[in-house]
Amino acid sequence: MSTQTIEFIRPTKQATTPQRWSVPDVEALFKLPFADLLYRAQQTHRKHFDPNAVQLSTLLSIKSGGCTEDCGYCPQSAFNSSGVEDRQMLAVSAVVEAARAAQQKGAGRFCMGAAWREPTDEDMESVVEMVKAVRDLGMETCATLGMLNDEQTEQLRAAGLDYYNHNLDTAPEFYGNIISTRDYQDRLDTLERVRKAGMNVCSGGIVGMGENLTQRAGLIAQLANMDPYPESVPINNLVRVEGTPLAQAEELDSLDFVRTIAVARITMPAARVRLSAGRQQMSDAVQALCFLAGANSIFYGEQLLTTGNPDVEADRALLDKLGMYPSTDKQ
Repeated sequence: MSTQTIEFIRPTKQATTPQRWSVPDVEALFKLPFADLLYRAQQTHRKHFDPNAVQLSTLLSIKSGGCTEDCGYCPQSAFNSSGVEDRQMLAVSAVVEAARAAQQKGAGRFCMGAAWREPTDEDMESVVEMVKAVRDLGMETCATLGMLNDEQTEQLRAAGLDYYNHNLDTAPEFYGNIISTRDYQDRLDTLERVRKAGMNVCSGGIVGMGENLTQRAGLIAQLANMDPYPESVPINNLVRVEGTPLAQAEELDSLDFVRTIAVARITMPAARVRLSAGRQQMSDAVQALCFLAGANSIFYGEQLLTTGNPDVEADRALLDKLGMYPSTDKQ
């Protein structure tokens, strides 16, 4: 993979008063002619980022299966019969070994995910040690652990956690079609605690779950209108897993997914927009369009939490073909 770098000066991250986006305004972006939408997204992208750099993150499931939430897309839910085993939390040493391997392959951020509704005090003790150990390797750290209370967010902040991921998943109006064991406000409350504790927010959603265009625009508007909006925005294309309620969902058109990336870039110009789940099913051409639309972060490695991901060599080959390279920017 090329190690070429260019001089790039990042402007101020966000304006003092962020733009407010109504759902109709966001929907209007989705409806722009494709070339016009990508042109606008690329212009926005270049104002804030090196357009040829991509941030590489690796995601590890530190505790799999048996989650008490009933998320319709999730193979780790105890309500779904996807065959994912309920596995206990990994040892700290195993997590450090995985992080070190990811770092050697070029990843700059290491994300730790656990399948549960919320961590216990015992869980937090282990997670805190994991965060400290991964930071000691010189990597950025991220965790996704479900809902948090004030004490837990403070524990993670004190451990040095850089990012906390808690996706909104979809628009408020469509949320009840996907999940019934947690309210939308529960997600917003956790994100508010994370922000108040001084950590960076990683929050995005999943498209292709049967939502209509207005609801897809509603998700983006909800994210973009946070004050401030998330520093990291993962956009996931539903991976339809047998045994989950959404296994037979209609596949989202690839160009509609690219449009979602472009709209996220325009509405959240200084965020890392991450091309996330579903990438294994995308052609190189579709992924290239996503980068053109403003995606500048990917999950890097053969496995996400439970679903597959393009292997490292395939990603290196794709980035080389596109003249892209790993970002060295810590953000």
